[in-house]
Amino acid sequence: MDPQWDDSLPIYRQLRDRVVAMILEGALKEGDPLPSVRSVAAEFRLNPLTVLKGYQQLVDEQLVEKRRGRGMFVSEGARKALMKDERARFLEDEWPKVYATIQRLGLSAADLLRNGAPPPATPWPSTPGQDQDQDASNDDDN
Repeated sequence: MDPQWDDSLPIYRQLRDRVVAMILEGALKEGDPLPSVRSVAAEFRLNPLTVLKGYQQLVDEQLVEKRRGRGMFVSEGARKALMKDERARFLEDEWPKVYATIQRLGLSAADLLRNGAPPPATPWPSTPGQDQDQDASNDDDN
């Protein structure tokens, strides 16, 4: 996790968002343990209650489960649920802004493909041309 915090959101929320990003990126997989509250607090010089509050949000969202005496673990189906939510959030919140900017600048799809950033060498999380239904069913296999 990146130890840089900003003033845009409370630290516990930023911590929650970083764990979510780690799940989406595959750094934390279903069934994996989260770092202990004490170790995160010590490593990033945070109050343990701040870390616990961020983790508790993940528990409340059913993305993480507490196992008494063992710690917290990424829940079964967490990545799939996050992908669904993040896709919906992107399409509702981010895409209209991006689309408006594209329109305002008079860019075409060809312009974007020709002059945009090169595609990653290894497409992730899906390959071009693969539809979202296939992507979602592949998540069940993992």
